[in-house]
Amino acid sequence: MTRAERYAAAGAAGGDDRPDLCGPDLQPIFQSLFDRHARDVRRYLASRAGPVAADDLVGETFLIALQRRASYDPARASARAWLFGIATNLLRQHARAEIRYLRMTARDHGTPVAHGHADRVADQVDAQVRVRELAAALAGLAPGDRDVLLLSSWGELDASEIGAVLGIPAGTVRSRLHRVRRLLRARATPKAPPSLEGERDDD
Repeated sequence: MTRAERYAAAGAAGGDDRPDLCGPDLQPIFQSLFDRHARDVRRYLASRAGPVAADDLVGETFLIALQRRASYDPARASARAWLFGIATNLLRQHARAEIRYLRMTARDHGTPVAHGHADRVADQVDAQVRVRELAAALAGLAPGDRDVLLLSSWGELDASEIGAVLGIPAGTVRSRLHRVRRLLRARATPKAPPSLEGERDDD
């Protein structure tokens, strides 16, 4: 199947999120991709590396996407998953910054608790403790396990999309997610963080 045929088939199946990135007029296509996905990509990057680093990384993600547009295969992944793959690869290059941010969060997270209703104060303290515990646990994960977990929990990609991002079968993604979540729950306090409870193992 030729590239043109792959684009046609993928476009019919995936709509606007599997665009032709090798056409003559790229400006509106990339503007549309930025408008649709930049906020989600930035949120994912900020959760992993901090808001300051995220501002630079999201711009770098779209610059690399433009430079490497010929490598995009719409039959393999949506543009959204492809962008998250680029962002994840950038995070690997900034792995020390990510670990430093997670450890800083584990040490320093939490704004001062304002005086007020006792239950509300208790909830704030509990949330801060849980975020610190989660950040410390994430910092201790193997990079591949951290990628799978956070692409699911923070990137909100499903198992098939994560598999396309990381180049592994969707079944392997599900297996890793199950193992990592079980490991984190074993380390966690009795009430597990809600952000890790949502399963996105659908295809």
